[in-house]
Amino acid sequence: MLRSFLNKWLSQRSVPSNRGAQGEHYAERYLVKYGKMRLIARNWRNPRDRREEIDLVMRDGEVLVFVEVKTRSAGALVPGYHAVDARKKRVLSRGIRAYLRGMKEPPRTHRFDVVEVAWPKATDAGEPKVRHLANVSLARSS
Repeated sequence: MLRSFLNKWLSQRSVPSNRGAQGEHYAERYLVKYGKMRLIARNWRNPRDRREEIDLVMRDGEVLVFVEVKTRSAGALVPGYHAVDARKKRVLSRGIRAYLRGMKEPPRTHRFDVVEVAWPKATDAGEPKVRHLANVSLARSS
């Protein structure tokens, strides 16, 4: 009985408590399972400027992938992709450059991906829906 209680308690603890962290957790699981990627770093921050954060750094074969995770409720007016605006792209670009500068052997190629995690409405049950947008441009859109 104690073993079953502990197993249940530990399995509940493996999912973070706030929605943003839960979204990152689901995005990571999705990329590992369906994208066949490998996790390198989670919530990496530039040591020189702590405002520059990269949600997930993954490896997709030989490609280093920098991932921004956007968590929303199912009926959100602004999808996660559109929430990565010009200001956020500038911050992410600086963070990615800092990450690459800190590597002993930078990869031959890298890319930027956005993962949207849409939580079902409170009345709906089930897992969140995950949408992976690969190779998103960090250039300013006009």
